[in-house]
Amino acid sequence: MSRRPLGFYVHVPFCATRCGYCDFNTYTAEELGAGASRSTYADTVISEIRWARSQVRDDRPVSTVFVGGGTPTLLGAGDLVRILDAIDAEFGLEPGAEVTTEANPDSVSPAMLQELRDGGFTRVSFGVQSLARHVLEVLERTHTPGRALEAIAEARAAGFAHVSADLIYATPGESDEDLAASVAAVLDAGVDHLSAYSLIVEDGTRLAARVRRGELPAPDDDVAADRYRIIDAMASAAGLEWYEVSNWARPGSECRHNLGYWSDADWWGAGPGAHGHLDGRRWWNLKHPAAYARALAEGQSPLAGEESVDDAGRALEQVMLGVRIRAGIPRAGLPDDAVAELAGEGLIEASGDRIVLTSSGRLLADAVVRRLTP
Repeated sequence: MSRRPLGFYVHVPFCATRCGYCDFNTYTAEELGAGASRSTYADTVISEIRWARSQVRDDRPVSTVFVGGGTPTLLGAGDLVRILDAIDAEFGLEPGAEVTTEANPDSVSPAMLQELRDGGFTRVSFGVQSLARHVLEVLERTHTPGRALEAIAEARAAGFAHVSADLIYATPGESDEDLAASVAAVLDAGVDHLSAYSLIVEDGTRLAARVRRGELPAPDDDVAADRYRIIDAMASAAGLEWYEVSNWARPGSECRHNLGYWSDADWWGAGPGAHGHLDGRRWWNLKHPAAYARALAEGQSPLAGEESVDDAGRALEQVMLGVRIRAGIPRAGLPDDAVAELAGEGLIEASGDRIVLTSSGRLLADAVVRRLTP
């Protein structure tokens, strides 16, 4: 019986509008179509949670819950708390469990945040992306810079000890000064966790079409590297340490749920398109909310497919994921020549019997992985 930590991810596939850069499995009301409803979604997910209980053959309590999307807070605090209560009723929550919801700044209110906190949520992660108005316009975000900072303050006032901000950098039209101002503002607002991701132009998005037509320049890798250095320096100066390539936190405020992904933990993924992992078995749910809801309503499995990960595959994944975190990966079993070359180039360093990315190595993490896994 596995005793790895057990997490729970709940996907909420609804958004009020679709951002131009987004290719996530999310749907606006116009895109949703018949057979799925935001108003009945919590009951549908709860039915999967109850079905999941019959599939997990051990008594591990849930140590982390992460509700992502989409915009989970479009469901309202009442439905989110009902979903959390169902996980607790079926699996049990470990004492001190970390419970996170993502939120857009314009999808919450002080009352909603208080209800979430009173209902057992311990973290809130805001999709801020930028505090430069012209950058928000390129990204097609609907909140204002001021609203993002207000939401952070409201979460703190509601009693959330852990508040995170997500930023996107290297957006066309963004300057170094725009990014630095955004980082400074969210740090000053009191977040204890920061996630930052370089903008990726995904095929099929409105952003990709604008770049293809020449309306916007494609993001520049060298600019992105410089922006990453700005974020890293400012976060470090504010007392937030990097613990994963794209994440910084005050000591003790790391996102334990996401650390589970990078550290080969187990989790159940609930919701349309959600992925799960238990003891080397991976699966993914039906992608469209209507097909997902129909399967559960008919008493059928919501799974679309599954696979087993063999020892070789798991070893590869442990390098791919583990090298991204501050703890690094064991030195044993890695090719000596590649390790020596990467260390000589200043991309990795030894920390006891483990290797860890340097600040330069973090900028080239994917390339490091390729050289360590021939």
